[in-house]
Amino acid sequence: MTRVRARGEDVRSFILEHLEKHPNDLSKVTATHFGITRQAVNKHLQRLTSEHAIVETGKTRNRTYKLARLSDWEQRYMLEPGLAEDEVWRNDITKTLGDMSDNVLNIWHYGFTEMLNNAIDHSSGTAIYIQIKRTAVTTEMVLMDNGVGIFKKIQMALNLLDERHAILELSKGKLTTDPKHHTGEGIFFSSRMFDQFDILSGGVFFSHKFGDINDWILEREGFRSGTAVWMKLNNHTSRTTAKVFGQHTSGDNYGFTKTVVPVNLARYGNENLISRSQAKRLLARIELFKIVVFDFSEVPTIGQAFADEIFRVFHLDHPDIELLTIHANSEVKRMVDRAKPGSSS
Repeated sequence: MTRVRARGEDVRSFILEHLEKHPNDLSKVTATHFGITRQAVNKHLQRLTSEHAIVETGKTRNRTYKLARLSDWEQRYMLEPGLAEDEVWRNDITKTLGDMSDNVLNIWHYGFTEMLNNAIDHSSGTAIYIQIKRTAVTTEMVLMDNGVGIFKKIQMALNLLDERHAILELSKGKLTTDPKHHTGEGIFFSSRMFDQFDILSGGVFFSHKFGDINDWILEREGFRSGTAVWMKLNNHTSRTTAKVFGQHTSGDNYGFTKTVVPVNLARYGNENLISRSQAKRLLARIELFKIVVFDFSEVPTIGQAFADEIFRVFHLDHPDIELLTIHANSEVKRMVDRAKPGSSS
């Protein structure tokens, strides 16, 4: 009996985990995975429906399923003196999130307080809207302020080329417009803790998915002021804040020593990375780290001057910084190797 019950729980867990990807053929996918009949799967679907974990619409072949909304909470706060992220967390957010394991709650605690504090200290806005949606599988949170916009503020404060350049700097970490009061680590680590972490501001969309080294930039219309941050996390993840910190830090004091630089973010459109000015833009603030990993995903080619500026000139000026490359194709590898000091090419 115990084995049968455990298998039933496995089937229902599988259904919940895969429902969003297979709303129309969930019975077939589940039956194939477990080697059971669709009739058996339907019994589990009926149970999950009766428990209000999922919602069904349509009939017979047109029937589809989606995760039921267990909670849908929203609140607007004024960004005025006295608003404190720890009080909002303690008084409102923890109650809305409900019963979660300590590791999941710790991730939400870190991400929420960092993002709300950023809005309080940096947005120059007057209000922030917070929304939380929770299902049996995942929780999503949105924080949206009416301020100047995070990418625009970084661009202006650091005299960068444009808002896309601000995202490149955010991807490296240790970026803040107020170094006296902030370390610039909040967005970097938050983006690595959640299953998905997105920022939309000024028509520019930054996105990072857990497990992907790359960050992505997209252009969007219709959102020209303020900043919207969207975070999503599986309610049952085994991930921990300590593990994420450990991937980019070293020593007992968790010194932030390692960064991964998505080289593709230095490109505009389909332009090639060939000049020293492009390389210098990519190298900005790299001296703050001990280990720098250049990720060449989706970079088809680089020029001699670009490679030379990074892997010879910068390396000779900063011999204590370890420069590594990943996801480079054969053409990029040849150019990198050619630029390294001591190369016979």
